[in-house]
Amino acid sequence: MTNLTIALDAMGGDHGPPVTIPAALEVLAEVPQLKFILCGDKYQITPLLKNISAHTRARLEVKHCSQVVSMSEKPSQALRYKAESSMRIALDLVQQETAQACVSAGNTGALLSMAYYVLKMLPGIKRPALVTAFPSGKGHKTYVLDLGANVESEAAILHQFALMGSVLAESEALEKPRIGLLNVGEEEIKGSSKIKKVASLLKADASLNYIGYVEGNDFFTSKADVIVCDGFAGNVALKSCEGLAKAVLESITHLVKENWLSRAAAALALPIFKKFYRQMNPDQYNGASLLGLRGIVIKSHGNASKDAFKYAIMEAINEIRHQVPVKIGDRIEQALTDRS
Repeated sequence: MTNLTIALDAMGGDHGPPVTIPAALEVLAEVPQLKFILCGDKYQITPLLKNISAHTRARLEVKHCSQVVSMSEKPSQALRYKAESSMRIALDLVQQETAQACVSAGNTGALLSMAYYVLKMLPGIKRPALVTAFPSGKGHKTYVLDLGANVESEAAILHQFALMGSVLAESEALEKPRIGLLNVGEEEIKGSSKIKKVASLLKADASLNYIGYVEGNDFFTSKADVIVCDGFAGNVALKSCEGLAKAVLESITHLVKENWLSRAAAALALPIFKKFYRQMNPDQYNGASLLGLRGIVIKSHGNASKDAFKYAIMEAINEIRHQVPVKIGDRIEQALTDRS
């Protein structure tokens, strides 16, 4: 694919243009065929573009938007009253096929509601799923879905999540991604009746490389390439992992400053700490994808740094290049055909 166009919600997140625009400019320098449509307040965006080259400026379009969806806004209110917001306009551009993807760090609930309303679902898919990658060591990552787009999901929907997650993992050059189903234990006798029903559906689907039940600790063991769960469990797991990462970092910082002996030990261990941080740095796993829609929507953390927001943009580029929505549609169509 030669030309790439991404609609950027430049106003979304805790920081807005001071983060989103520099991130976009850095990605432009790395991806020559990329163009951005920057959706937001032109009076905040334009000053951040004054020192760029004419060549770079030609690959940027500023689309002025008179409204912004706040991080605390109710999704229903945003959907009803923010049709001229940067978030909504970015999604509209994807729906109109002017852009191939939307990237936003804005209000998650509002983005989910607007994306569902504007883009609609792919044929045969009942519910969208929010998915992101968890670092699991040695460069491996595990995709987990759903992370909160749906609090509860019936067995047939979780089966669809497995199919969608498998397609996304294949975009990372995995031929037969290993699919695990989150449960309270690995034994066949454990789990609710719904989980057991999901397991039977995944076992019966020859297109999936289903490996069985996995537990919460398997998010980081590289046992599976995709872990399927409902949105309640997925969101709790995600927030718990984010809290643990923060707590570990704060504990290390405190211990390093405790006395001269700990500072000396930290100096010796610094190369190991740096290598560990490069592997587990949460910035490089920023960018949750909303799968199942007729378009690509990437949700960045609201408090993302410039580097973290860059990774969200790169995830959008990866999904455009691998035509993830088209492949998901094909996989779901085949699954429905096999079932009939």
